[in-house]
Amino acid sequence: MPAQSRPSPHRARTEDATGPSPEPDSDGPLARERAHLAESRAALRAMRTDVEALDISNVTANWVNATVLQSQIDSRIKALADHAHTPLFFGRLDYLHAGAQYGDTPRPGPGGPGAADPARPGDAAAGTGPDGATGTDDGAEEPGDRWYIGRRHVHDAHGDPMVVDWRAPVSQPFYRASKKAPMDVRLRRRFGYTGGELTAYEDEHLTDPDEAAVGTASKLLQAEIERPRVGPMRDIVATIQPEQDEIVRSGLDRTVCVQGGPGTGKTAVGLHRVAYLLYAHRERLARTGTLVIGPNRSFLHYIEQVLPTLGELEVQQATVDDLVKQVEVRGEDTARAARIKGDARMAQVLRRAVRAGVTTPAEPVVVVRGSRRWRVPAHEVAEMVTELLARDIRYGAAREALPQRIAHAVLTRMEAAGEAPDDRVQNAVARSAPVKAVVKEVWPPVDPAKLVLRLLSDPEFLAANADGVLSADEQKEILWAKPARGVKSARWSPADAVLVDEASDLVERTHSLGHVVLDEAQDLSPMQYRAVGRRCSTGSATVLGDLAQGTTPWATGTWAEALGHLGKGDDARVEELTAGFRVPREIIAYASRLLPRIAPDLAESTSVREAPGSLVVRPVATPAELDATVLDACREALTREGSVGLIAADARLPALTSALSAAGIAYLSPGEETSAAVRLTLVPASLAKGLEYDYVVLDEPAAVVDGEPDERTGLRRLYVSLTRPVSGLTVVHAAPLPAALAD
Repeated sequence: MPAQSRPSPHRARTEDATGPSPEPDSDGPLARERAHLAESRAALRAMRTDVEALDISNVTANWVNATVLQSQIDSRIKALADHAHTPLFFGRLDYLHAGAQYGDTPRPGPGGPGAADPARPGDAAAGTGPDGATGTDDGAEEPGDRWYIGRRHVHDAHGDPMVVDWRAPVSQPFYRASKKAPMDVRLRRRFGYTGGELTAYEDEHLTDPDEAAVGTASKLLQAEIERPRVGPMRDIVATIQPEQDEIVRSGLDRTVCVQGGPGTGKTAVGLHRVAYLLYAHRERLARTGTLVIGPNRSFLHYIEQVLPTLGELEVQQATVDDLVKQVEVRGEDTARAARIKGDARMAQVLRRAVRAGVTTPAEPVVVVRGSRRWRVPAHEVAEMVTELLARDIRYGAAREALPQRIAHAVLTRMEAAGEAPDDRVQNAVARSAPVKAVVKEVWPPVDPAKLVLRLLSDPEFLAANADGVLSADEQKEILWAKPARGVKSARWSPADAVLVDEASDLVERTHSLGHVVLDEAQDLSPMQYRAVGRRCSTGSATVLGDLAQGTTPWATGTWAEALGHLGKGDDARVEELTAGFRVPREIIAYASRLLPRIAPDLAESTSVREAPGSLVVRPVATPAELDATVLDACREALTREGSVGLIAADARLPALTSALSAAGIAYLSPGEETSAAVRLTLVPASLAKGLEYDYVVLDEPAAVVDGEPDERTGLRRLYVSLTRPVSGLTVVHAAPLPAALAD
């Protein structure tokens, strides 16, 4: 090989995928990488064909087993789909030494990574992968394992890995290795793609002493982050940063809370953590289940394709309102009433109300068995009731235990009289009419919805159960002005539905999942946290949010408080992400002017991206000019590649809808998928949280602030709106900007 000058740590090489290279090299590194990509795709197709060819007609004992097995096969076939525009692998690791560096990954056999390729002249002892590319083309002096890192595992006909899953232990150095801590990695290679075609690669020589002091940002990494966004949210598996990877690979048994400013990737980190946990704890989570909880349906639609692209198809998604949907929500609370109903003190009020009907019997229980009458005194039954109340078990479980306790007392008397009753006799006694009657009297059944209905309709019942917990004024605030006649006719509010869910859990235990991801958690009330916590009481959670973006009257004050309500205060750890990768530095600095007013204790987020000219503030002289200037800004943004979001105060939407329609500018609503034909989305500020667009036009910031019940909440809503863009932000205003921005 001719002598060459020493390359930079991030050495990028490209060829035009649509035409011949100026200096075509059919045996060069890029050609070999393309060959490996083609071979890997062929291997993936073969894997799918093998599964499709499975015949299970004679391997199952009955139709139930056959149905279950066929369902598993169908899921496997779906997971092995090859998406042409999704890169099969995005990176490569060349290790200094051969051997299983991270022993959970299968060792490659003959012909796999690290095997010799005697077909290449002079290379019998050099490290080669199945692509035929040797370590020597990158300046290696000793052979070592070579691994291609991708979204899923792909193996050849012999079972040798051609692509390893990004979640495998051997892949971890792709995200964590550095020049200071190379983790035995000689070379890290990143690949660039255009429309699914491999067009470039970029190398980092982590153990070359001549390059150790040089630190150049990866151009391919930056290009991937800045790639235009059209359609739903995409994964960040190729761009995960070391601090993000540490969170992603955290263990299943511990809850992790991520405080992350705009553009720090917290949502993507949470989703990739689910994918990692499903890989590392597949059987356990298959039994217990996983759930992703988002703030609204538009947000869930936006993120719904991330996990499927990572090969995970079975994760459920829901909003908090979906979780507590036991009554039909048709009403709204005042902000103060909602805050009181969302207060954790309501759990104590409900607990009292659920048990309010429990009494002690006035008469003994008399059970007739044959010619004998067996009597259990009232005071003995009262002791059973008192003991069950003290045990603090679910109301329904205690109600089921009480007849068994009474029956056991009867059996004790029967045995003392010389009889020999068995379990069948005890069960018969527990089901007898006298026992059922006394249980109904002293421990009556509770319908959660009817209980909450009574609590919010009956001042005396509320006062009795809220005494010393809620003030008289607070009780008056949450009482319905016009009591409903029944559960179906009641105008339940979202906060009421959470109360019904709490009451239901007091009666019967809520099913717990293995892991729950809770995104935009800063907006939840304490009672909503409790509702989520019940869904992972025996599992763990990943909590994602930004205290500065809390826009509800009950927004979270501290993560310690939130984790306590979630039931995870003792075993959770809080991680903070402050390095932004999505929002340009100029825009995040502009939005951060609001932080002293909305979250003075939070560290200001920074951005690794510089984009001069990404922020434009465009004042207009009169309100009459506002709509026309906004439309001009939208047209200008649409001349560029990528998605465009027009964010405005909810009250401004009718005027902007009319203006866009009159101008013939096609637009979408949040939750509708952008396409090449329609790239503009009209977004009410109340739904902007969690969404992102290449370019954002923000209409009248003062109106966004004025649309909220108080200034702090309004400024937080504005902070959210300002931090949605990836490449550019245009702020158009007729009214004066809020003072915090104008400073």
